[in-house]
Amino acid sequence: MEIHALKGTPRLRAVAPLALFVLLAAVLCLPRAWAASPHPLQVYFIDVEGGQSTLFVTPAGQSLLIDTGWPGNAARDADRIVAAAQLAGLKRIDSVLLTHYHVDHAGGVPQLVERIPVGTFYDHGPNSENNHATVAAYEAYQKVLATGKYKHVVPHPGDVLPIPGMKVTVVSSNGNLIDHSLPGGGEQNQYCKISGTRPVDHSENSRSMGVLITFGKLKILDLGDLTGDKEIQLMCPVNRLGRVPILVVSHHGWYPSSTPALVWAIHPRVAVMDDGARKGGSTVVLDTVSKAPGLETMWELHFSEEGGTAHNTAAEYIANPQGPDAGHYFKLTAYPNGRFTIFNSRTGVTKNYAAR
Repeated sequence: MEIHALKGTPRLRAVAPLALFVLLAAVLCLPRAWAASPHPLQVYFIDVEGGQSTLFVTPAGQSLLIDTGWPGNAARDADRIVAAAQLAGLKRIDSVLLTHYHVDHAGGVPQLVERIPVGTFYDHGPNSENNHATVAAYEAYQKVLATGKYKHVVPHPGDVLPIPGMKVTVVSSNGNLIDHSLPGGGEQNQYCKISGTRPVDHSENSRSMGVLITFGKLKILDLGDLTGDKEIQLMCPVNRLGRVPILVVSHHGWYPSSTPALVWAIHPRVAVMDDGARKGGSTVVLDTVSKAPGLETMWELHFSEEGGTAHNTAAEYIANPQGPDAGHYFKLTAYPNGRFTIFNSRTGVTKNYAAR
């Protein structure tokens, strides 16, 4: 036995370097495999009471905030954004994208930068409106940029924003739209005919910077307040976007937006509506979204007074029901394989969506 063991030892020693090499090669290959790792993307849909503010945090900790909510209100919206950032473990927001300059989207910039460091601002370029509130929000934002503390970028449709950990493709900006189909798009859109035509919008809404966010197999669409006329240009006669599992409902669910040509064509599995009790949440849009082919759940940040019990989603999918607003939020946790969950901070319940 002793002789056999001694004879076997040199053989074991000869094999060991080869085994070590194989193990080392496997370890060196792991980073590529981890590119599709189970680490999630986190998305916070923040209650800014009929405005918009959505925080994306990649697995690497890179952050993108889309819109900043309202000004005033004792910095209510800025404080809620910072609270969401703290929940995500952030000490700064790397990028802020302003879809357009209406006060419910861009008004909170000055208060936000007083409370948390920001890296880069993205916007569609100069303001196009003479409305007093819009002009005031835009000028306050320009004063922030004039400090020289922040990087400022004006992207164009087709550009991909440099946000590590997810692909952020600009599909609309300053009234312009992508002129080609994205991966998964290109099919004839059967819902164009029933959508008809929509009046041309000349406000800041039609200039909204909209983005398609891709994380592994999952896609999220946020078009800001893009109006129906632009939706039809984008989606007809060909659906340039393809299917998108997660839709941030445009324009807070207000009736000038959310045509079937957009909402039905992308076949969302879930739709999240940034409505307020008396802002957005139009009955016609609630019905359009709820009838989208393949829709599993419509989530609303607020119960819509206009929609009433007949048209709002089920109570468990509403963050803030009738009564005083409590600032409840939704948190989406998305995985590269297409699986995701949505957590309602009011109910404490998480709903799971399997990968497809």
